[in-house]
Amino acid sequence: MESLHAALALAWRCGGCAAIWVGLAASTDALAQGLAPAAAPVAAGVPAVSAAPEASSPALVEVPAPSPASDALRAAQRSSIDLLADVDGAEEDDDADVQPSETGLASWYGPGFHKRRTASGERFDMHALTAAHRTLPFGTLVCVRSQATGRGVVVRINDRGPHVANRVLDLSRGAALALGMGGLGLKPVDVFPLGSGEDTCPPKRPE
Repeated sequence: MESLHAALALAWRCGGCAAIWVGLAASTDALAQGLAPAAAPVAAGVPAVSAAPEASSPALVEVPAPSPASDALRAAQRSSIDLLADVDGAEEDDDADVQPSETGLASWYGPGFHKRRTASGERFDMHALTAAHRTLPFGTLVCVRSQATGRGVVVRINDRGPHVANRVLDLSRGAALALGMGGLGLKPVDVFPLGSGEDTCPPKRPE
């Protein structure tokens, strides 16, 4: 505003300077209308400076989400590994030595005792696969294996005996025939105890 007053004073002193009045009028109009001064011209041959481009966002790498198929494949692989571990453990158990609880001579009895009462109270059936033992509980299942032939038979303890020293079992005639000792009075055998739910002899290990 001070510059405007100075210009007016100068124009009044000039007393009709047309050029000054024209400039003053233009300046007054510009100030009244609030016009911004024009941008400075760009010299020829000088490239215009453009605004700096906005920084671009870093590129995002899309990571594919795991598909149900890949999850199922990994689960199947883990199951296969677990299954192989279980099979290996089972093979080790099968290969483990199963030691007989007793080893000795077995005898058998038949026609002279058929239908008689046994120590357990049931009647003796010489054709059934049973045996007499000194201490095993009645109803116990044991595997009796011939040391000579390797043949084995599962018998149920239902009587007490043998009543002769140096014998471990007194077999029924049916059990003796299953072991191939029908024509023999005595035969060396191995006796294997069977656990709950077992009803077969353990596999015979190769020589």
